Amino acid sequence: SLAELARLVQPHLEQVETRIAQQVASFDPAIEGYVVYAVGSRGKRLRPLLALLAAGASGRINSDHVDLAVIVELIHIATLVHDDVMDEAVRRRAQPTANARWGNSLSVLLGDCLFAHALTLSTNFENAGIGRTIARTAATVCSGEMIQTQRRFDLNLTVQDYLRIVEMKTGSLFSAAAELAAVISEAEPNVVETFKTFGVQVGTAYQIYDDCIDLAGNESVTGKTLGTDLRKGKFTLPVLIFLRSASEFEREHCCQLVLEEKIEEMIELLKNSATNGALNESIAAGSDLIREAQCTLDGIVSNPFADALFSLGDALCEMFDQLRV
Repeated sequence: SLAELARLVQPHLEQVETRIAQQVASFDPAIEGYVVYAVGSRGKRLRPLLALLAAGASGRINSDHVDLAVIVELIHIATLVHDDVMDEAVRRRAQPTANARWGNSLSVLLGDCLFAHALTLSTNFENAGIGRTIARTAATVCSGEMIQTQRRFDLNLTVQDYLRIVEMKTGSLFSAAAELAAVISEAEPNVVETFKTFGVQVGTAYQIYDDCIDLAGNESVTGKTLGTDLRKGKFTLPVLIFLRSASEFEREHCCQLVLEEKIEEMIELLKNSATNGALNESIAAGSDLIREAQCTLDGIVSNPFADALFSLGDALCEMFDQLRV
């Protein structure tokens, strides 16, 4: 499980938490409370975990690796704050979202502040290329979100379009976490490239998982409002797979359900194996991508951290399996 893998880098993950807290304290006292709230509802810390495992797999984990883990997590949190505004989401990790508490205007600025702070931290590395990659990644994440927003309620969105959006908005940050961990370790260029590819594959698969959870999850377990993507017209992989083989009548029926916000009925349609079991097919696609990522690691010299990266794939596959209907 993810918790077992985290134990391998537990002291470093604790340093990440300490440094995140230190960074929060460096904000203006007037806004510190908002930042504490945004950062405080701890998630899985998956991106820091990936950065630290890649660090150990490519060398020795050092202070710069911990800083990298802090930066990718702050960028991730910034995107969540903005996501919740765009989705009008009211709950995340079983707590009210920032926008539910303080409204959209404040939440947008809070997300901006977190982004800017993460980018400021990224200028502290001796190797200026690291900061450049982080800044470019932040821009890619935002661009992916913009394209997804632009293509809402778009029946012409293809699976390829979706995968490109997901690679940009989620895959790119995972990719930067793994790639830059190897750069900080001064690993060989081929190792850096391997981790970059592994990161994008795992990140994309994880987003597919997250999109499946939005349809097949359990609110009391996930701690966030389900069916949000559909309500907002974000057509994710299960919907696109369903539409790809649906008859004209089924497509129209599907659109009607979404527009009338009959989300539960729509979810049943996606789970129904008689209508091709789009949800299970999406789960299989995500699992396949993880297996590809594991194959990407073939050339990496084995050590406990490299083995843990492989096991990270197994843990994600198990999470997918739990969603099967």
